[in-house]
Amino acid sequence: EPGVPEEVAVSKGAYKHVVIIGFDGAGAFFKDTDTPSCDAIFADQATTYKCLVGMPSMSAQGWGSILHGVLPEYHGLTNDIIKNTPYPANSPYPSIFKVVRGAMPEANLASFVEWNPINVGIVENGLDVEKGTGADDAEVTSRILAYLNGKTPTLMFVQFSSPDDIGESFGFGSDIYLATISTVDALVGSIYAKLKQKGLLDDTLVIVTADHGGIGKTHGGDTEAERHVFLGVAGKTVASGTIVDAESRDVAAI
Repeated sequence: EPGVPEEVAVSKGAYKHVVIIGFDGAGAFFKDTDTPSCDAIFADQATTYKCLVGMPSMSAQGWGSILHGVLPEYHGLTNDIIKNTPYPANSPYPSIFKVVRGAMPEANLASFVEWNPINVGIVENGLDVEKGTGADDAEVTSRILAYLNGKTPTLMFVQFSSPDDIGESFGFGSDIYLATISTVDALVGSIYAKLKQKGLLDDTLVIVTADHGGIGKTHGGDTEAERHVFLGVAGKTVASGTIVDAESRDVAAI
């Protein structure tokens, strides 16, 4: 396009599929444990362990920012609200699902989560988003793999809960917590392998991140352990290196 820098022109419309995978409560603790799947996915791609989440550093606020592209003071979501309240269809801050549906009426949209309030109160109703919930992260993964056997997503969001659950029970940064992140990393590897098997990787942008971290057995505060999270972006147009000045709300724009 005239006047558009070459690197922008090349990347515009470069992907047919976007897959966003979230580790609830994993913060930046990826760097403290074995994550061979993410290491392989994001080798020579773009990453940071200092992506900043909004305040308070809680799940509804974090996932709301990731999926709606604004800080919590704008989307107004809390854990209590999203359990029973559908996200307003007339909000000035729509989710990426609504934006994509408006631009691509035939798009395949999917949201697979362990924590069902995301599908109740963060992802809008009436958009023909395939919503799936599992009793645990392994069941979520099984549902995703079954979905991918039959469909190819234009946009797919995935949320795994176990790091947050274990962190709140045994401590963020504890041995069992770090082992849980490694376990979820293996689930990510199985999803990535399915995308590869289907021949989709060349046209797929893969994003992995978290909604918050934790300190002790809690989160919600303004410490680095709670507010710094991993963000990895992988795709054929992604420049290798460290992402600077990233915020969780940037995921929606990406």
